[in-house]
Amino acid sequence: MDPVQDQYETFPYPPRDPKDEDQRLVVGSPSGRDEISHFLFGGARDWSKPFKVLIAGGGTGDGLIMLAQQLANVNCPAEITYVDLSKAAREIAEARAERRGLTSITFKTGSLLDAGEDGPFDYIDCCGVLHHLPDPAAGFHALSKALSPDGGMGAMVYGALGRTGVYDAQEMLRGLKKPCDSTAQRVETAQRLLASLPVSNRLKRNPFVKDHLASEAGLYDVLLHARDHAYRVPEIYEALDEAGLGMVSFVAPANYDPDFLISDAKLKARLTRLTGPEREAFAELLTGNIKKHMFYCAPKDAAGPGRSAQFSMEMIPVLYNVDMDPIMKMLEAGKPLTAHREGLEVKHPLPPGSAEVLALCDGKRTFDEIRESLTPSPPRDAFEKSARQLYRIFFGLNLMLLKARA
Repeated sequence: MDPVQDQYETFPYPPRDPKDEDQRLVVGSPSGRDEISHFLFGGARDWSKPFKVLIAGGGTGDGLIMLAQQLANVNCPAEITYVDLSKAAREIAEARAERRGLTSITFKTGSLLDAGEDGPFDYIDCCGVLHHLPDPAAGFHALSKALSPDGGMGAMVYGALGRTGVYDAQEMLRGLKKPCDSTAQRVETAQRLLASLPVSNRLKRNPFVKDHLASEAGLYDVLLHARDHAYRVPEIYEALDEAGLGMVSFVAPANYDPDFLISDAKLKARLTRLTGPEREAFAELLTGNIKKHMFYCAPKDAAGPGRSAQFSMEMIPVLYNVDMDPIMKMLEAGKPLTAHREGLEVKHPLPPGSAEVLALCDGKRTFDEIRESLTPSPPRDAFEKSARQLYRIFFGLNLMLLKARA
């Protein structure tokens, strides 16, 4: 048996209990319904139309269940194919879907390299899988072939810089391994090594990689994985290009935009000479803490930032996966919006009147209709300027998306 398949038969990942579906829906990026519409369909995807989806390497089902439930909520006639090598992971994903009464899913055990047989697909989700393949390039290519010409993909691959120390520990554990070691013995050895790491060790000094501390499955996935290739931004662009794909956007965009991270005007002026991908690579080097790259891509001829929804006063702002209470309290206290990510704190001053605008963002009103709802209604040009600035910050943090009027 393939060692990766064997691992996920023993440790289905991430660990999930189907009974928890009664209490919560696990949400995230990529592959939320509103994200897909914003990044890949200009904010105008008509969910009353059929939607064919591939969940490539779906594991225990987080992305699958999130998207299937969100599509069911709007009665979308979806056709979803789930594929994974692990029968144990598939059984958990199936149990979670059954618990929710989700019936639009076909479950298959197998390789994503063969998933194109059921295509083409309008959308493909492939999170945490490509970096574990013997040949990731073959995976990118197979998924590219499985996409419809106007389809798109949401993906996640490991980030090399944010996983500092992980590969040092993997190398040490390979050196400590005996041919006769059982899975339990390998886990015990890893636990002993973690307990013995000096304060100078790079993994010990990286507080942002934590999955190996949460469970045995997490420990095995991070430190004892049979195959694990992490990427930097230029490598992702190269992999996409070779597969006939093009970048649409990283998520969250602000993590890859130096303008959100640097205040020095002279440095900013120098950065204007860089291309978009060069700026993203610069931001990755600048922060050094991106451990997972999440992004949307599409066939090369249909990719690029223009594929996404663009700000206009006729678009509807949609607050996305955000608890607004603490943000509103910050604004009411006159404080800037403070964003935290993996040890990085960035303050974003918002334009005057932002609290009033945000309070009217109900996912139904356009920016123009929000302006008209304010008392007094501000001049359109002035409002558009401040709304554009507010949107840029919230979208950059993946807290606001756009939707076109149906």
